[in-house]
Amino acid sequence: MFALMVAAGAALAVTPEQSARIDMVVQQAMAANQTPSAQVAVVEKGKIAFSKAYGLAQIGPDVPATTASRYQIASVSKAFTAAAVMLLVDDGKLSMEDKVSKWFPELTQANDITIRQLLSHTSGYSDYWPQDYVMPSVQGQTTPRAIMDQFARAPLDYQPGEDWQYSNTGFVVAGQIVEKVSGKPLYKFIEDRIFKPAGITDGLDASAVELKAPDAVGYQRQGLGPNRLTPKAGRNWPYGSWPLALTAEDVAKWDMTLIRRSLLSPAGHDIQIQTVKLNNGKDTGYAMGWFVAKTNGRTLVSHGGEGAGYLTENRIYLEDGVAIVVLTNTMTGSAHGDIADRIAYILLPQTGVDAKVLATFEALQKGEADRSAFTDNFNDFLSERALADHRENLGAMGAPIQFTLARSSNRGGMEMRSYRLRMENGKDLRLSVYVTKEGKFEQFLMYGVN
Repeated sequence: MFALMVAAGAALAVTPEQSARIDMVVQQAMAANQTPSAQVAVVEKGKIAFSKAYGLAQIGPDVPATTASRYQIASVSKAFTAAAVMLLVDDGKLSMEDKVSKWFPELTQANDITIRQLLSHTSGYSDYWPQDYVMPSVQGQTTPRAIMDQFARAPLDYQPGEDWQYSNTGFVVAGQIVEKVSGKPLYKFIEDRIFKPAGITDGLDASAVELKAPDAVGYQRQGLGPNRLTPKAGRNWPYGSWPLALTAEDVAKWDMTLIRRSLLSPAGHDIQIQTVKLNNGKDTGYAMGWFVAKTNGRTLVSHGGEGAGYLTENRIYLEDGVAIVVLTNTMTGSAHGDIADRIAYILLPQTGVDAKVLATFEALQKGEADRSAFTDNFNDFLSERALADHRENLGAMGAPIQFTLARSSNRGGMEMRSYRLRMENGKDLRLSVYVTKEGKFEQFLMYGVN
């Protein structure tokens, strides 16, 4: 079921050792989550550096996934809808501060809600599909207009700009604005103005067409049971918010337009990843169809997706010019995020304090310690017997395959840093580190995670 399928002619810039490690972490994550298939693409140094497919696009009769199999990319699509709007801004046909009332005055508080708020989940429109499954009400055909009439003419969940709540509804309204301004169907506009410049030739409008093998078929598990076919969303329900079906390589090509800043104007690309603030000045961490955050010292521009039978992850590490795309055909589990985390760990070197923490952890696995890295307090605590315990227990776990800074805060004049680690033997650890103003470790403790 988890047989490896390798794309013919894929450009490989990662080293053979890195490629083997990627294969290992993908297959581990798939097995742990019972994920039928995964498709992975990596952008590095301005090109697709790695592309492979793993597992089955369809179960019974079994159809292997290939790098040509298309997946619903789910909410990774939101950035495409946002870019369509921003292309029209570049064309001078609308403004991010234009009010919804300019096109749809009948919608709730349309004169108070801006396009920017539609694209940043700050409009107040209630989400028309917050559930993590396909309800009977969304299995029949609908229209974008019907979605707006039901959900964007209802009372707001909060006043515009007062809160951040994830809402697919805003992207339906934004898609309809694109159609009114451009005179084209949303998918056609995306195809002409985004796909073609990016070199994407095999996209599909998943809001209108059901995927069938050799494309990836969507599955879901219930009660930790086996994978079963997911009910399909009816025509147009994914419109604007998660309508696209692409390969991982296609998504990687899209990512390169952001890395190269080649699709929009310079101002447009700035707006694309500029996080929106609430009325009270609080940063939402969300831009135009993208989450933007600092992680392990890097700027991460990302979005995950959950569709009818699919989980996806798209990440761009801006300073490094690296993008990681993971597409899976299940609506259950965490394989998509786990794979992306572990590939990032393989490809991106740790920096600053994180690099020092990782080097110290790896030394402790061998029962070794650079005593100058610790305070007197912790050197006293870290006895020779304790070093032997580290070697005996941590050393047997193999190398880390995932190393993520989960949380950072201050206490007692020190920085508290909490890390999540996944080890080669599949065990999870939590690492608690206190760093003094002098850069020494006052605490360096490991805990098992059940």
